Parts: sequence; C-alpha cells; structure tokens
Amino acid sequence: MPNQSRLVAYNQIRLLFFVFCLLTTGLSAPVLAQWKVLDIKTGVHMRAVHAVSSNICWIGGTSGTVFKTSNAGKSWTKVKIPQGDSLDIRDIHAFDKNTAVAMSSGEGEKGKARIYRTDDGGENWNLVYQTTQNGAFLDGIDFWDKNKGICLGDPIDGKQFVVTTEDNGKSWQELPFDNRPAALPGEACFAASGTSILAMGKGNVFIGTGGAKKARVFRSEDYGRSWQVSETPMPAGITSGIFGLRFWSAKNGIAVGGDYKRTTDSTINVLTTTDGGVSWKLESMTKPTGLKECVAIYHKANATWNGDTQIRADNYALVATGPSGSSYSVDKGKSWSVLGTEPFHSVGFAGNVGYAVGGKGLIGKIDKVSTKKKRKKLRFVD
Repeated sequence: MPNQSRLVAYNQIRLLFFVFCLLTTGLSAPVLAQWKVLDIKTGVHMRAVHAVSSNICWIGGTSGTVFKTSNAGKSWTKVKIPQGDSLDIRDIHAFDKNTAVAMSSGEGEKGKARIYRTDDGGENWNLVYQTTQNGAFLDGIDFWDKNKGICLGDPIDGKQFVVTTEDNGKSWQELPFDNRPAALPGEACFAASGTSILAMGKGNVFIGTGGAKKARVFRSEDYGRSWQVSETPMPAGITSGIFGLRFWSAKNGIAVGGDYKRTTDSTINVLTTTDGGVSWKLESMTKPTGLKECVAIYHKANATWNGDTQIRADNYALVATGPSGSSYSVDKGKSWSVLGTEPFHSVGFAGNVGYAVGGKGLIGKIDKVSTKKKRKKLRFVD
C-alpha cells in the first residue's frame, strides 16, 4: 500500500504540473487588447491613413474628405478638399499636425488624378499636381524625408507612371518616359491602401504589382530615376497580386496581397525577402485568411522618461489588414494569429499606437499587440 500511495501522489503531481504547463506555455493565442472602434459619425469610405505620432493622425476618404486628430483620437477635425466632392483620397502623407499631402485616385481624363497640399492643418489646400492623360490613375504616395517624395500611377503606354517632388510636395515632376519601368500587359498597382509603393532609406523605393500573370516588385536605389524588377511567386491575375509592402531593415521585408474579388480565399498571401527585394519567397497564409491590403510594423514601447516614450527597435510585430480582418505576426511573417475581424483596408503605426481605416466611417485604434512568441508544447515521456 505505501507503494500505491506514492504512485497516486506521483500521478497527482504530474497532473498538476501538466495543468501548470498548459497555463504558462501559450498553447492558445495570447489575450490581446483588441481594436477600439472610434465612432466619428461619418459614412465616408476611407483607405488613406498616416499616423505621425501617437497623438497625430491624418485620414483620407471619399468625397474629398480628410479627418485629423491631434489628441490621440479623442476628437477629430473634418475638412474638405475644395471642389473635391467627386474625389477619392486614397493616400495621405503627413509631416506634423499642420502639413500634409493628399492624393486622389480616379481617371485622369475625368480630372480625378490629383495631389493636394496643406500647411495650415487642412483649412486650406493647394492643388500641386494634376494630370488629365488618358489612362492616368494614381495609386500611392510616399516620402523619404521632408523634401523628397514619390507618387506612383498605373502604366501609361506600357510603362509605370511616376512623379517625384524635392520641395516637400509643393511641386511635382513626371519621370521622363524613357526612365520609367516597363510593365507587363495588364500589369498595374492596387490603390487599396496606399502601400503598394514604399520609400525608405536614402533613395530606396519599392513597388508591388498585380493585374498580370505575374506579381512583381520594382525597386530603385536612386530616388526612382532607374529601376530593376523581380518576379515573385505571389498568385496574380486581373484582380490579384501584391497590395502592400513593408521593410524592417535594409535587406528584410514583406509583401502581402490576395484577390479583391475573393477576399476570404485560403491561399498563401505573404511574401518575404532577405536580400533587399531582389528575390522573394512565399512564406505563409494570414489568419484570418484572405486578401490583405496593407502591412505595418508595431513597435513595443518599453518605458517613458521625461515625457518621451522610448521605443524598442528589437521588439516588434507585423500587422496586416484586409476585408476579412487583421492579423499579426511575431516571427517576421512565418506564422500569423488573428488580431480582429474588423474589415480595415489600411493601417499606420507610430511606435506602439496604430490607427486603421475601412468603409462606412470605420476607424480603429490599438496600442498593444502581443510580441511574445508561443512556447513549444511540453510533452511527458514515460
């Protein structure tokens, strides 16, 4: 009997240890702070968002409408682009609470391919660029610094349409036709989130495409003056391809995409690169599955000193958004977990604070994403 008692006690200890492991090894997804949906009393469809800081965020939408917050989303100021009721603001890049550049998507021949700039918080807007060329359709805009920026448009006469600025967006110049990268038949970019173009570093810029039989990534190292291109294994077609790009270092980056006609398809929709965009490989499928239009980087804040929040560059997560919901990855895109089911088109982070936008006035805010990796399941071996 003493041996029997010891066996019972041993089994009880094993059971307690197993329960403890279940509670501490992260076998299920960690509990997260979900998106806080902000009701700003509007039905405007929104795809453009730029978080300048945790407090300052600019958003663009249909009917030439722009929203801005300077108090972390507690209140929003609504402004209208003059004579812009027919305009769809698909991308916006802000520098502070006063200065921003907004881009409208639409047929150039109908007067909808425009770029505006404000330096007084949106009270007044100057039309700084417009093209009426047949086939012109602007897709996205980005800046390397306060002065130099680039705007991408669908191909015209077989070549990608590119315009650049060197004076903080006050004036724009079209890239000479001979310098523009050649496009495949049907190839174009998706103006879904403003992130099919990415400017970074000193002169590096990337463009992700779809629409043709192959999804490709164009890259330039000289502010868009000359280009190289790489094919990718991302599934592509008339309505599918690459929608969003992001890099977390000079060599390491990610691209997300899918099919905007089949937004919940269970197909691999993530590409990664480790050589600066020269080559790309299929990596994984997001959760929720389906089209992802944007990918951004959340950086964890580790402390605040003297009013300044210190951001840990080594502690981050990738966040991807799309019509089926948002996903996050803590292992550089190799695996994904569900972050929310809200149908956000685009998201922008300033450190640890993110703002996301979608249709019918949908705005979300989040300031905590789990950056802890799941531990391996412990197994008992007899």
